[in-house]
Amino acid sequence: MEKINFDGKTFGLLANSENGEVSTETLFYYKQDDSLVTAEYHGGSIKCGKIIAKQNENNSLEMLYQCLTNEGELKAGSANVKVSINSDGKIQMNLDWQWLNGERSSGTSTYVEID
Repeated sequence: MEKINFDGKTFGLLANSENGEVSTETLFYYKQDDSLVTAEYHGGSIKCGKIIAKQNENNSLEMLYQCLTNEGELKAGSANVKVSINSDGKIQMNLDWQWLNGERSSGTSTYVEID
């Protein structure tokens, strides 16, 4: 299986659970070094966010993320990410995630590569 490369890619939200923090105004800027995948994100209710992930052989990601909201709330979570190429040839990520602090709820999100 060919490795999907996240380096230099930008992602936006397609769908999110109600208890998710990000919106369609949030943009994610990815970098990659071998199996290390990182991203910075901001916009909408997010003042500053960071992602660190490990890319597995099947292109799935094991992800940890943290952010500071515009209201000053510090949040952290983890996600298992299924990665695919959609019908437009863009990278799509489907996340099963859980907050690691606060309410500790879980949810799902879908992100897609944008130009």
